[in-house]
Amino acid sequence: MIRFENDYAEGAHPKILQQLVATNEEQSPGYGMDEHSEKARVYIKKAIADEQADIHFLVGGTQTNTTVIASILRPHQGVIAATTGHIAVHETGAIEATGHKVLTLPSDDGKLTATQVKACIEGHWQDSTHEHMVQPGIVYISHPTENGTTYSKAELTALSDVCREYGLPLFLDGARLGYGLVAQDSDLSLAEIAKLCDVFYIGGTKMGALFGEAVVIVNPAYQKDFRYMIKQRGGLLAKGRLLGIQFETLFEDQLYMDISHHAVDMAMLIRQAFIDKGFDLRYDSKTNQQFPILPNSLLATLGEKYSFSIWEAFDDQHTVVRFCTSWATKKENVDRLIEDIQQLA
Repeated sequence: MIRFENDYAEGAHPKILQQLVATNEEQSPGYGMDEHSEKARVYIKKAIADEQADIHFLVGGTQTNTTVIASILRPHQGVIAATTGHIAVHETGAIEATGHKVLTLPSDDGKLTATQVKACIEGHWQDSTHEHMVQPGIVYISHPTENGTTYSKAELTALSDVCREYGLPLFLDGARLGYGLVAQDSDLSLAEIAKLCDVFYIGGTKMGALFGEAVVIVNPAYQKDFRYMIKQRGGLLAKGRLLGIQFETLFEDQLYMDISHHAVDMAMLIRQAFIDKGFDLRYDSKTNQQFPILPNSLLATLGEKYSFSIWEAFDDQHTVVRFCTSWATKKENVDRLIEDIQQLA
């Protein structure tokens, strides 16, 4: 079975494993205060062109989302997100468990627009009973989105402008950030994301690390006492160097971007194979996630050799599926998949 259902099916990039082994018997301070974590922070600050950013390493995406959002919101506030947003769909109510409501806005492609966010904020304050309602307190987006789509520089700038106009922080979930940065239609750099967002994170778990996410707090207003919040949420890893070493390796010599390019290159081959065969794509994704619309009669045929995700029903006879690539996706496996796509009826 060749697996295309996610981008975390494999362990970690060999360079990361080599560094973990090479440093295994080093003695170091705990909780991310070691020299490897500090080097990783230096490399990331250089990559985002911001020496004042506050950088922390957590284990996983859900933990990161809940910690960041809970650290910013007052008890009566909620988080604006797309209906398809990860925190609204795939985190088992983790945000709600912190006492905060997810205020969802409709989205077909996974993105929020500045117009939507502006209308949501103004709608709240224009309601005469607004003090009886959950107040919007932060805006959550992901890049890429759950549907593999990405924000353009103009779109992210417009969102950032609205958030700053109304005093709401903009938080970007970057679990797959590298894949968005190298997408064929991308015009955003890591430094530009840092300028336009108040907080974002650089994913490691889905980007070649064993585990880990790097939280980047750009806005000084949200930097104070963040380590207290990490500890309270169970995220302050005693052996913090295990996170630091991984991000040190990813950012020391452009490995993060190299990993991203490989995964996206493989995904583009798969994308083109489905297009050439006449299949439509549900979302216009130029990242490592591809969403062909397939006749239900073909699902079992493809499923004999390949694992992929069933995404959503398209109609009575068709289903949207997801094929996902990673740093470890082998070209020969992609070639085999393409040959079998070409043979589909």
